[in-house]
Amino acid sequence: MITTLPRGLIVSCQARADNPLHGPSFMGAMALAARDGGAVGVRANGPADVRAVKAAGLPVIGIQKVFSETHPVYITPDFAAAASIVEAGAGIVALDCTPRARNGEAPQILIRRIREELGAEVFADISTFEEGLAAADWGATYVATTLSGYTEETEPKPDHPDLALVERLAARLSVPVVAEGRYNSPDWVRQGFAAGAHAVVVGTMITNPREITRAFVRSGVPG
Repeated sequence: MITTLPRGLIVSCQARADNPLHGPSFMGAMALAARDGGAVGVRANGPADVRAVKAAGLPVIGIQKVFSETHPVYITPDFAAAASIVEAGAGIVALDCTPRARNGEAPQILIRRIREELGAEVFADISTFEEGLAAADWGATYVATTLSGYTEETEPKPDHPDLALVERLAARLSVPVVAEGRYNSPDWVRQGFAAGAHAVVVGTMITNPREITRAFVRSGVPG
């Protein structure tokens, strides 16, 4: 399969509304810095940020977070959310492909519609081996371990990445497997590639100075 994402490091350029770096101007700058540092792609949330990170000239994995008080799925839960980020310039759409309840179409329907109607690649965020197999069978372009540790079935969340899941999926699937979730050091990234990942996504430890600062304070600043 010919895919857009080269083998390498993907940087997630996201900041929540309460973060001082929230907003497209900051995320666009983060994407430029990631490109200059050697990243092969970026992940961004929402049309405004997707448009901003496009300036870096890298493949963009777009998501649209739609939060609901009644449904746990919020990563691109419906076709309208997917269409909005493709219109903004994302060539790859990431969506939650777990079987959890959502206010939108089932993932197998979304994958088909995104590929056929929007002409975009699909980046399937999953939490288990079985979900990864299903997403690939439904036509996902990439299968990513993003949600391992973040669903009821995979809790409690460990401190380390789920390398075993990457290894199992890479040994079984013909589509590229992407390692994501708690890859918080260069050594973990190296181990992700050794486990068979086509690419590894890093977010917080590259693009969230507030959380990085907190980690340093917790570990090394005397009280």
